[in-house]
Amino acid sequence: MFDLAEYRDFIAAKGGMTQSSGFDLSGTDYGLFTHQQRALEFNAEKGKAAAFLDTGLGKSRVEAAMANEARIASNKPALILTPLAVARQMQRECEACGVEATVIRDDDEVTPGVNIANYERLSKLDVSKFGGIVLDESSILKAFTGTTKRALVAAFQDTPYRLAATATPAPNDHMELGTHSEFLGNLGSMEMLCRWFINDTSTASQDWQLKGHAEREFWQWIASWARAASLPSDLGGRDDGFILPPLRYHTHIVNSDLTEGVQDGLLFRIPDQSATSIHKEKRLTLAERVEKAAYIANNETGAVIVWCETNDESAALAKAIPDAIEVRGGMKPEEKERALDAFTFGCARVIVTKPKLAGFGLNWQHAKTVVFASISHSYEQHYQAVRRSWRFGQDSEVNAHIVIAETEIPIWQNVQRKAADHDKMKKAMTRAMVEAQSPSSKRAYNRAQEFTLPSFMKEA
Repeated sequence: MFDLAEYRDFIAAKGGMTQSSGFDLSGTDYGLFTHQQRALEFNAEKGKAAAFLDTGLGKSRVEAAMANEARIASNKPALILTPLAVARQMQRECEACGVEATVIRDDDEVTPGVNIANYERLSKLDVSKFGGIVLDESSILKAFTGTTKRALVAAFQDTPYRLAATATPAPNDHMELGTHSEFLGNLGSMEMLCRWFINDTSTASQDWQLKGHAEREFWQWIASWARAASLPSDLGGRDDGFILPPLRYHTHIVNSDLTEGVQDGLLFRIPDQSATSIHKEKRLTLAERVEKAAYIANNETGAVIVWCETNDESAALAKAIPDAIEVRGGMKPEEKERALDAFTFGCARVIVTKPKLAGFGLNWQHAKTVVFASISHSYEQHYQAVRRSWRFGQDSEVNAHIVIAETEIPIWQNVQRKAADHDKMKKAMTRAMVEAQSPSSKRAYNRAQEFTLPSFMKEA
């Protein structure tokens, strides 16, 4: 017998739009802003969703509320996974909106309520215990072939309620959107690419480009499982208090001996932009950059964040800045947490560390001065590092000092170009998402169904 309902479900699935498998909110008042409440309502309705709220829009509060609602709806514990040293901060965010949460280290410490753990603790947890999972700073899913992404997708494939939360992903990094979709149980990364993208073989990297005619449908698909916002008004809220004070850049170009390490036949060192050449250049210009960065930090009276790229830079900076605390990769997780907390709570005036160690999730609005003693080509790391202090709650202008050698000018120019591209693409993404999220963009198709089934499809 022909089942029209099943046929409709089949057609809906082929259309790519995700179906809802959520629950009704309990009615608990978490004291959320309008844009946060809208995101929470959508997340609960879908059951498995993403919250792409830009830095400073309070996605942690949405995560806390969603974890608590998932706990209530599933009658099972909920879990929030965070980057290293962010667990205690997340616990404070939970408390601020009335959610009791416990930071755990292994399976024996799991409580019936909301539990918080660092990503590094995932292997020590029995994930089948949890009815809801929230990924804080979910850009950890970025690499679609990465071991972390595969582990998270596999671990929570049967968890009924899921939320992936991060600042708006880089709009031109569509693969990151695909990995989020896969974690939420929607289309996989490759299926997404095959449906809406073409492989641009004209470039050396053979980038995937969004098909022009598919752009509207693609963003409508994203809007079927995610909510994105650069400002509260993108989700119907008010922007009052969320317009940040100025961010001012100061570029310091230090002189270095261009005859050192010169190749035979050349008068001056002319490095290329390969990784090997960049690392060599950083070693040759380390002393000059450290001296300038330390001078800036030592002459400030308030809190200062000093970002670096290598262990040698970190050690030299910590030595040159007497009241600095250093966070480096070789430290034990507990040591890193203690050092990060020391800066967070004002026990240390200056922190020296790398963006890949502390560039995600931490709230350091008390710092008005940021010093980059070293830079890389990674715009994402630079953006996230700046946004540790230049975010909601910052009441003063933030000064970012870029310390580079003459030979590193092309690297900084590349970061600036990526920043301009990101800003342009983010605005385009936000417009497209707002349109897709708007009820007015949904056109109902109400034509009466008039068709006759052939005899062999009719019930005998």
